[in-house]
Amino acid sequence: MGIMKFGKTVVKNLFHKPATKGYPFIKNEFFERTRGHIVMRIEDCIFCGTCARRCPASAIQVDRDAKKWSIERFRCVQCGNCVENCPKKCLGMDRHYAEVKQSKEAETFYGATLEQTASDHVEVPHA
Repeated sequence: MGIMKFGKTVVKNLFHKPATKGYPFIKNEFFERTRGHIVMRIEDCIFCGTCARRCPASAIQVDRDAKKWSIERFRCVQCGNCVENCPKKCLGMDRHYAEVKQSKEAETFYGATLEQTASDHVEVPHA
């Protein structure tokens, strides 16, 4: 009796499309509200630390004096609290997942210091 059920399943699968996709060749399309990973636009950040205070997993550290923002991707639970509470909206949620890593390292971003911003905005006289 069991062989008849198995045979029926085999014949049915021969004439239908496969249930899975060929992943490396056909990429998955993520849903609109998929929470992938946090992306940072460091040039817009004011280093207020609101994102670090709102993070339930303590995955974000902000050093206002050194203009340094870092995130530990393995600690982040992709809840989106930091994105929702950022006053300058410099954080966002990418729909794609973060790349696979073999070590637990913090991803660090450095903002422009006052000296760098002053040298970047020096006007050059035209000849």
